[in-house]
Amino acid sequence: MRLAATELAFAPRSHCFAQLGLALIRRSVGHATNLAIVPFTFALTHGVTRLRILRMRDVKRLETLILGNRSWLRPWEATSPNGPTSFDIKAMARSLLKQLERSEAMPFVIEVDGEIVGQLNVSNMLYGSVSSAVLGYWVAPEVAGQGVTPTAVALVTDYLFNNVGLNRVEIDIRPENQASLRVVEKLGFRFEGLKERYIHINGDWRDHYVFALTSDEVSEGILNRWEHRNVPKLTYPWTSSKPKKNEHAPFND
Repeated sequence: MRLAATELAFAPRSHCFAQLGLALIRRSVGHATNLAIVPFTFALTHGVTRLRILRMRDVKRLETLILGNRSWLRPWEATSPNGPTSFDIKAMARSLLKQLERSEAMPFVIEVDGEIVGQLNVSNMLYGSVSSAVLGYWVAPEVAGQGVTPTAVALVTDYLFNNVGLNRVEIDIRPENQASLRVVEKLGFRFEGLKERYIHINGDWRDHYVFALTSDEVSEGILNRWEHRNVPKLTYPWTSSKPKKNEHAPFND
């Protein structure tokens, strides 16, 4: 089983960037040990919210959450246009960790008070002249609306800008996903437009709104800006005239 925001192609990069992501994790935690060990000591924390790198031993807990919250997660999960969707969580975890080894992704679990409550995946990590990544996330319904998701998104976005050195972070959301739309609005991600029939989700090809931030837009830090209520008021499709289906929405000025 794969969530929609993790289903993205990876563009090739120069070999000199092959270990950049893991090397930056090593630098940030102050260790000079084996790169295969360091990521599992790495965490981003604010208040009760903690993000750490996915481990294989997390599979059982993730299975419980994903299979136990089908009605909550099903509308937003990527599906295969060619047949049934697999719920092999162990295979998903192995795939994500292999992408981490290649510096193509950073798979996080989200914890609240030490208990796993969701995932946040940084995918499609590109370097050099592109220097960008895409975020996808989900949380259990028990913690929805408690500030956990925007905190997690802000922590990781700040890390990608300030430590990894990326220039742009993107989030793609179905127009019907009101909970996720509230996250990008709270944090001030810019609305950029519409990707038509972008990802196969819940049995069909679905449109996605595109949101993004660049590092120069949040020099003070996205978490700091949100906590101090300095997020600018932006125009979104749901706060103005809503675009018709399959009609490209206007950009913010």
